[in-house]
Amino acid sequence: MQKYNFNAGPCVLPRPAVESAIEAIRNFDNTGIGILEISHRTPGWERIMKETADLWKELLNIPDNYRVLLLGGGASTQFFMVPANLMKKKAAYLQTGTWAKKAIKEAKFYGEVEVVASSEDKNYSYIPKEYTIPADADYFHITTNNTIFGTELHEDIDSPVPLVADMSSDIMSRPIDVSKYGLIYGGAQKNVGPAGVAFVIVREDILGKIDRPLQTMVDYRTHISDSDKNRSMFNTPPVFPIFVMHETLKWVKELGGLEVMYKLNKEKAVLLYDEIDRNKLFVGTAAKEDRSIMNVCFVMNEEYKDKEAAFLQFAIERGMVGIKGHRSVGGFRASIYNACPKEAVEALIRCMQDFEKQL
Repeated sequence: MQKYNFNAGPCVLPRPAVESAIEAIRNFDNTGIGILEISHRTPGWERIMKETADLWKELLNIPDNYRVLLLGGGASTQFFMVPANLMKKKAAYLQTGTWAKKAIKEAKFYGEVEVVASSEDKNYSYIPKEYTIPADADYFHITTNNTIFGTELHEDIDSPVPLVADMSSDIMSRPIDVSKYGLIYGGAQKNVGPAGVAFVIVREDILGKIDRPLQTMVDYRTHISDSDKNRSMFNTPPVFPIFVMHETLKWVKELGGLEVMYKLNKEKAVLLYDEIDRNKLFVGTAAKEDRSIMNVCFVMNEEYKDKEAAFLQFAIERGMVGIKGHRSVGGFRASIYNACPKEAVEALIRCMQDFEKQL
């Protein structure tokens, strides 16, 4: 039976990236040694590191005064690295979900945190619109997409202070204006690779402004080097996840870049949201204007609540994998990241329609 992967993370990966990874495990760069065994100081690996950073720069049109870092760990590590590097006294945060709340918790170790707005009052089902970014904040932090609650910021906002964004789950899904951000970070495992590596895109001039000492590995400047050989390689990098990221970004480029990617992602999301709105059994949980194109959350209509378990089993039997909603929301969640094919969305829609016909 055909399986359709709607897991929220680790993500569905492009088949070409998976096939390249399988071959690299056997034999990397015609060395006769697998990628899992290769030294990160071999010329072939140094080339992959440079090419991966160059693909980030090309696909996102990253200005020259920014650096791309590929670091071990995930976004949760960046929750404390960001304030460690950027907070002098105070930072501002927009609280739009569980991950934003966790980032706020970590930031409080380094100084005052002002939560400018929160959507917790309605279980994070919308993005707050009316708030003021304090001009005396050292930075303003946003989470652009909320995997658990299915909301997303659809535009690059203007900020009077350096804008920091956790883009773990919607990076590379659409074009963005990197110049509006001081720092962008995220874990790879939602859209650009497997778990184990985090990306950081940082404008160099915002670093080195704090007066407290930093642990060597926490300091972003440790991982920035004028030499391609040493950038992101102060210690051994997560070689295999970065290789799969390299192959994933190559796939995005070959597909036509982020304009094409965005068009495809929008098409998938519209198809699924249209079915949710049409089908008498289901209702979306996120405010319509804030619906995520990456994570589609929906529940059973009140009169059909007792059919929830039955639909989940019905869907599983038809090859739908990972559509059970997060416990914070309930119901269902279809994560339709970049590599999720349109055919998977169409299969889920047929599943929803077939279940409706039974009632």
